[in-house]
Amino acid sequence: MVSQTAAPPAPAPPSLLPTYEPGELAALAARHGLTVSGARPDLLEYVRQLWGRRHFITAFATAKLTAQYSQAKLGQIWQIMTPLLNAAVYYFIFGVLLNTKRGVPDFVPFLVTGVFIWTFTASSITAGTRAISGNTGLVRALHFPRASLPIALALQQLQQLLFSLGALFLILLAFGQYPRPSWLLAAPALALQTLFNTGVSMVMARVAAKTPDIAQLMPFVLRTWMYASGVMWSLDQLLTEDRVPSYVLLALECNPAAVYIDLMRYALIDSFTGAQLPPHVWAVAAGWALVCGIGGFVYFWKAEERYGRG
Repeated sequence: MVSQTAAPPAPAPPSLLPTYEPGELAALAARHGLTVSGARPDLLEYVRQLWGRRHFITAFATAKLTAQYSQAKLGQIWQIMTPLLNAAVYYFIFGVLLNTKRGVPDFVPFLVTGVFIWTFTASSITAGTRAISGNTGLVRALHFPRASLPIALALQQLQQLLFSLGALFLILLAFGQYPRPSWLLAAPALALQTLFNTGVSMVMARVAAKTPDIAQLMPFVLRTWMYASGVMWSLDQLLTEDRVPSYVLLALECNPAAVYIDLMRYALIDSFTGAQLPPHVWAVAAGWALVCGIGGFVYFWKAEERYGRG
């Protein structure tokens, strides 16, 4: 006896399948509560979603910070040792060999403050270039506001800076810089720098998500920017010697990295006076923070639907 297997039913002819116009499909999806996966919400809704993920952002930043040196024997001590070793190298090369400390009172506090504050900006921007491209699996697997990633990485760098500030304050005390009321100005200066760093980090996150090669270029850009920001020497002395054209002078005075470094030096170092600050320095610092913070956020939000797609 030959067994026979029933053949599967033939598919319905195309003429018998329901057809819909694009508008009808949208109405059908709305009727059944369906939405476009990964669709970009409006800006206010996006901000609300980010606020709802605030605990995730904080936890992600803390976990990244904890894991950063988890394989090293000295562990989290490297959070302080890394900028200190950088400062020591810069002191030997620039302060001793090139004698940039000439004419700069309290050069060690001046240099260490510059290195710590510059490292905060450079590390935030570098982390931003990897915010999307370095977390592609997370972006593709879960639905959440993608701005959470660059914000969390900027927060991670802020947490690392706060660890480093403990060492900075000890260095200031060792070189005769004792607490005074102006130290309170470090808080608003640091808040403005954090907003600036986060905005630039979001810009770089969007750019690097589309063009990963940007991450390879950034070390050269950041190194050039560092040399133009007065980290290892006094821009005030350089600019008073009439060595540069007026437009270069204006660009150096408005350089955001130099502005935030100068504000921290003014807050923490007695010998760094208001005469060494650029004109309208607080307005310039606030302007950079607002333009880059808000502009960077909007720029990142506009590409929300494209992150993680090949």
